[in-house]
Amino acid sequence: MARTDALTRKPADAYAPIYFLQSLGAGGIAVTFFMFLMFWVPHPGRPVPIFEDLMAAWATGNPWQQAAVAVSMAGIAVFAYLNIKSLIWNLARYAEFKKTAAYESLRTSNGETTLLAMPLALAMSVNVGFILGLVFVPQLWTVVEYLFPLAMVAFGLIAVIAFRLIADFLGRVLSKGGIFDVTAHNSFAQLLPAFTVAMIAVGFSAPAAMSTNATTVGASLILSTVLGTIAILYTLFAAVTAFSSMLHYGTAREAGPTLMIIVPIVTVLGIMFVRQDHGLHTTFDAHGNAGETMVFLARLLSIQVAFLGLGMVVLKAQGYFNDFVMGSKTSAGSYALVCPFVAFSVMLHFFINKGLVAANVIEKFGTGYWVWTALAIASQLVAIALVARLNRQHFAPVGAAAVPAE
Repeated sequence: MARTDALTRKPADAYAPIYFLQSLGAGGIAVTFFMFLMFWVPHPGRPVPIFEDLMAAWATGNPWQQAAVAVSMAGIAVFAYLNIKSLIWNLARYAEFKKTAAYESLRTSNGETTLLAMPLALAMSVNVGFILGLVFVPQLWTVVEYLFPLAMVAFGLIAVIAFRLIADFLGRVLSKGGIFDVTAHNSFAQLLPAFTVAMIAVGFSAPAAMSTNATTVGASLILSTVLGTIAILYTLFAAVTAFSSMLHYGTAREAGPTLMIIVPIVTVLGIMFVRQDHGLHTTFDAHGNAGETMVFLARLLSIQVAFLGLGMVVLKAQGYFNDFVMGSKTSAGSYALVCPFVAFSVMLHFFINKGLVAANVIEKFGTGYWVWTALAIASQLVAIALVARLNRQHFAPVGAAAVPAE
């Protein structure tokens, strides 16, 4: 019997809440496929494409457009399934984990903030659910105004979960001295709460871009602004203190992927600002221009390039990929590698279409357009490859020799 257990044991059996990032990454890849539909399929009179637009493109579009619709719908279906499947698995394991001594130990350490991966994954799954409705449910747009308040209620409940966890952590470490281990603050792991709040904020901002009801748009603008501002403040404070610790102690090896967490934070906040700008324009007659949007998105993209470069330099120097991605060692934190490539791909799509094309810098579907889009697709493919590799690495049965890293 012991022999069978050894052969069927998986690294993921050593559960940690950071495994919620598996669900997050799959949901993010579903969003990257939606970008194809968002910017390649005509959707006149609506800010996003819906089922009827896709069917019209399939019926009357050219072969390339039909292929894009087919690939996108298949990609969304597959990765939405993985997102929901992983979320259910994590919620079940998390409920078991809360009954263990390891959970109590986690609640008294710096790692308590990893619990924020749970509301982060929940918020992503709400976004994925909305995409599934747009893509696969006929006539959804006829009732969409009723769905926006429900979505904001869902994000509000997730926000309550997130802020209760943040309050527990900050109340513990800021009420007394000597509780927070500064020597273990040598990564950007403490930015996970900021990422969670930013993800909830971008969810709240969706009605601002899509609703035609002034009350709904106003509520969306205010709530997303409040949460987005909190996310920015948290990011700044946590990043500055963490960078100081990294300069002193070096970057924690297994937390190396967190150096690129700035990339998804920038993407979700950038989308929030774009959605807010659209709502201000269509509902409250506040006008920006395409050139300003292009420069704004270029600045955000520059921040992402800087932190992608920083993360890759440090991970290469530490040999992280050789050990934890391509090698025999496993770390649940490796799933943090997926988010930056997903986020970079999504930001590129926005920069290309809402920036360069809208400002008439490049022609849509011209040579320059596809050169830029190739970069977005390449980043998407890296994310897909990482998910496939990490899922196989963490969830396939292994022999007794493989020892999961802490």
